[in-house]
Amino acid sequence: MEFKLNFMELLSGGYSFIFFHFIFSIVLSFVLFFVSYIFVLRSPDLEKLSSYECGFDPFETTHTNFEVRYFLVALLFIVFDVEVTFLFPWITLSTYIDTFSFFSMMTFFYILTLGFIYEWRCNALDFC
Repeated sequence: MEFKLNFMELLSGGYSFIFFHFIFSIVLSFVLFFVSYIFVLRSPDLEKLSSYECGFDPFETTHTNFEVRYFLVALLFIVFDVEVTFLFPWITLSTYIDTFSFFSMMTFFYILTLGFIYEWRCNALDFC
């Protein structure tokens, strides 16, 4: 049994709707980009060319140091977003999982808990 599918068979099947939407979205994005580039009003002035739009000149340089605590909190949020991403499919299929899947998820939760304890010990959750 050979699996040969040419372009016309693909269009005559159920995928033609998706294909035409894909082509339409690409063409529309290019048309809108070029139309907005042609019809835009260009009036640069001193306020628009400044680095800040808050109405006054900056007091210091923009190269300030951030504390590591901000990055630890950001990593904490990312880790828990990944946890939720893995948790939803696992819960919906909980009646069909075998022992290997169960223990691999428990290993994932163990590593996640160790990371949470590490960030707690580093005082990443304190905003004092």
